[in-house]
Amino acid sequence: MTDREDAPDPLDAVAWPLRTERLTIRRGTPADEEALWAYGQLEESGRWVSWWAADRADFHDLVSTRWATTLVVELDGRVVGDLMLKVEDAWAQREVRAAARSCQAELGWVLDPAATGHGYATEAVRELLRLCFEDLGLRRVTADAFAANEPSWRLMERVGMRRECSSVADSLHRDLGWLDGVQYALLADEWSARVTP
Repeated sequence: MTDREDAPDPLDAVAWPLRTERLTIRRGTPADEEALWAYGQLEESGRWVSWWAADRADFHDLVSTRWATTLVVELDGRVVGDLMLKVEDAWAQREVRAAARSCQAELGWVLDPAATGHGYATEAVRELLRLCFEDLGLRRVTADAFAANEPSWRLMERVGMRRECSSVADSLHRDLGWLDGVQYALLADEWSARVTP
């Protein structure tokens, strides 16, 4: 979604589903809620995410507000993860604001703990980057994490994102208190340089 409520959803123009060597990625729908809850309720899944549901009703309320930015990752027809793709406007001065509309995205991901260790998250996030730069024509993509969430930022590095920011005690964790944070980013020209032979 962009920062403007009247803007068309860029994801509506994508030819869903996307397919990688092993995975299918598609828009999430309310019919996926049960599959997302199956692993979303696990402490291992909720440890580092920005929200963790207190119970099933809370999960329903939270996920219901996020379908526009939720993509589902399937392996052989079974949901093994979900991705967040939030297309947004970049900050810009008033005179050039139109050029900054819907030009960047924030990414996020959660993988079913039972599906980790097989490279599925890396495969899915690479496809998400391809979608952002090649299909949507975005100029910049970012992802944030707690610095202590090493598997997440290692994934960002595996897919070619670079660490742009390390912050000190700026992120409040529900159990661990104030923690350091990291932000990774990738620009379209950096993506092109990596995929062009």
